[in-house]
Amino acid sequence: MRVKVSYVALVVLAVLAILMGASCKKTRIQSVGGILKFSVDTLKFDTVFTAAGSYTTGLLIYNPQGEEVVLSSVRLAEGANTYFHLNVDGFPGNSATNIKIPAHDSIYVFATVTINPNNKLTPFLVTDSLIATMNGKDFYVGFTAYGQNAHYIIDSALAVSDNWKTDLPYVIIWTGDTSKPHGLQINPGKTLTLPAGCRIYMHQNASVAVFGTLISNGTKTDSVIFQGDRLDRIYFGYMGYPGEWGGIYFDSKSQGNLLTHTIIENCGNGSLTGVPAAIQIAPDSPITATQLTLDRCIIQNSYGYGIYSFNGNLVAKNCLVNTTGQEALAIVDGGTVNITNCTFANYGSSAVSHANYGTATILNYFWDGVATDPPIYATLNATLTNCIVYGSLDSEIICDASTIPSGTSASLTLRHCLLKMGTVRESFLDTIGCIFNQDPLFKNTANADFHLTTGSPAIGAGDSTGLGAGDFDLEDNPWHGGDIGCYRH
Repeated sequence: MRVKVSYVALVVLAVLAILMGASCKKTRIQSVGGILKFSVDTLKFDTVFTAAGSYTTGLLIYNPQGEEVVLSSVRLAEGANTYFHLNVDGFPGNSATNIKIPAHDSIYVFATVTINPNNKLTPFLVTDSLIATMNGKDFYVGFTAYGQNAHYIIDSALAVSDNWKTDLPYVIIWTGDTSKPHGLQINPGKTLTLPAGCRIYMHQNASVAVFGTLISNGTKTDSVIFQGDRLDRIYFGYMGYPGEWGGIYFDSKSQGNLLTHTIIENCGNGSLTGVPAAIQIAPDSPITATQLTLDRCIIQNSYGYGIYSFNGNLVAKNCLVNTTGQEALAIVDGGTVNITNCTFANYGSSAVSHANYGTATILNYFWDGVATDPPIYATLNATLTNCIVYGSLDSEIICDASTIPSGTSASLTLRHCLLKMGTVRESFLDTIGCIFNQDPLFKNTANADFHLTTGSPAIGAGDSTGLGAGDFDLEDNPWHGGDIGCYRH
């Protein structure tokens, strides 16, 4: 007897066979190599906090492979010290393990940050990293959040003139996008004015590029301060670290800049133009107007130069430049420079080596060190009056104009300066009433205290010509005499 099987029954049997076969097949897991992808490069908590609270956002972790993967751990790099909290694929906690992601699938990671923005001990930018480990390899996503109430300037160009305030500090950030300003750019024809007491905190690698004009109106009691934005200085073991941020760059288009009672510190990493300097003056062509005047300013703890002027037009008086990885003062490719009653001192520190560079270099040329590239020359017209150039090396100042091509000249006058200098001196150099190689007897070089102590040869040895009732030292003491350096004894 023949049994008739309907077409429908055959289809049902076939489907059952397929399902039974599938149920017996194991899910394949990629156990070697592989990659993970994330929905963002950096998870940013962009809320500017105005009260204690929290903010939650999230990201996706993608598995682009054709096999299931297992994340052995998903965690935060800072561990228990973090400001952030995670929820990984529904599992709360800052460290999740054995998280499976099917082939061509993803999981959600939610992150929360809780910050009191009025806590002055909190960094301005709070950071951490999410680490996802798969098959022994770590994959990272950065976390950033604002930590304090502040005016945040991010990859910004100043398109209109502005007067900043003192109600909150300013935090200048460069996100690393090379197509945008490296922090803050002052556009041509625009002026930024900083009032006394203004505090500017620079994030890692951020710089200020001045194509217009920068006016800083600090006072003795309320200086304007540019410094890195790290507040957890105990992490470094002392109060500042060189190279935390770039520096301030003054372009040839920029003229009439004036910084008074302004402190610039912990900078000079060269992130903006490749020249590591706290202050860089870099005209494209010679100009006659004064680009920058520094009056009673302190520049210190620079990874590179203190002041680097490339054929610039600079006036500086009653300033202290100290503890720099390269020269505290570098005048290269000529320029017009007039410096009065300034102290340039370099003794090194635990973070700044003073072994390979002197304290000052003044040249009428620039050479990039490439044998096939000839030096370039420009006219040098420089005068240093009542200045100290001293440090721990045998000689701290180099002055050179060995070749003067047609159409250029070199003139350098050192008047009543105290210099640590070798005996070989160029013919273009004119020294008047200078003191050579006598210890200025600073109060405490290890603590960067460059006041003069009793018995210093700099006391009373300066030229008081031109110093009147309106002339003051770095601490606003009237000169009424002829001390050398930035401090009146």
